[in-house]
Amino acid sequence: MSLLACYGGSFDPVHLGHLAVARTVRDALAAEVALVPAADPPHKDATHAGAARRGRMLELAIAGEPGLCIDPLEFERDGPSYTIDTLRMVRARQGPHRPVAWVVGGDSLLQLDAWYRWRELFAHGHVLAVARPGSPLGPEDIAARAPAVACEIGSRRRPAEALADTPAGGFAVLELPRLRHESSTEVRRRIAEGGDWESLLPAPVAGFVREHRLYGYRAATGPSL
Repeated sequence: MSLLACYGGSFDPVHLGHLAVARTVRDALAAEVALVPAADPPHKDATHAGAARRGRMLELAIAGEPGLCIDPLEFERDGPSYTIDTLRMVRARQGPHRPVAWVVGGDSLLQLDAWYRWRELFAHGHVLAVARPGSPLGPEDIAARAPAVACEIGSRRRPAEALADTPAGGFAVLELPRLRHESSTEVRRRIAEGGDWESLLPAPVAGFVREHRLYGYRAATGPSL
C-alpha cells in the first residue's frame, strides 16, 4: 500500500518552494502527496488571503501534477487547525493499515514540542522532516537544538523509504536535492514593495495574484505625460 504524505501549511501564497517539497516527497518515496491548507493555523499570525483564494491558488499550482492533490479538510471544520486533530481525521478516513506521514520542514521539526499534543502524532502517522541543504537534521543536530523532540524521535528514526512498511509511529528525514530560498513571507513582501516576485510563484498563481490584487499588489503604471 502506497504512502500517503500529508503536507500542511498556510500556503499564503503557495510558491515554487512548496512544490519542490511536494515533488521531492512524491518522487523519492513513490508517495501520494496531499497538500492540506490550514484554515486557522494556531502557530502563525492570521492568514493574508482567505481560505477560498488560497485553495484556488493551490488548485492552479498543482494542475496536471500527477500524484499531488489537495485535501481541504481543515477548511471544512471550525476552530484552530491543530495538526493532531487533522491527522486523526486522516487516519479515520484511510483506515488502520495505510501508511500515513505528516510532512514538516526542518524549522517546524525543531519546534515540534510546542505543538498541541505533539507526541500523539505518532499514534496516527509517521513524521517526515524535509531537510534543506546546509541545515542538517542528524540526531546530534536535533538533540542540541530540541532535546525533547530528539528524545521522542530517537528510537523512531528510520530510512524515509521504510515509512511505507508500517502505518504509523516512525520518524525519517528526507533531503531536498537543492537549496530553496522561497518563502511566503518574502513573496508577500516583494509583492507589496513592487519587487521581483513572479519568479517565486507558479505562473498561474502569479496571474491569480495580479487578477485579484492580493498581498498589496499594484499594477505598474506608465510615466505621467
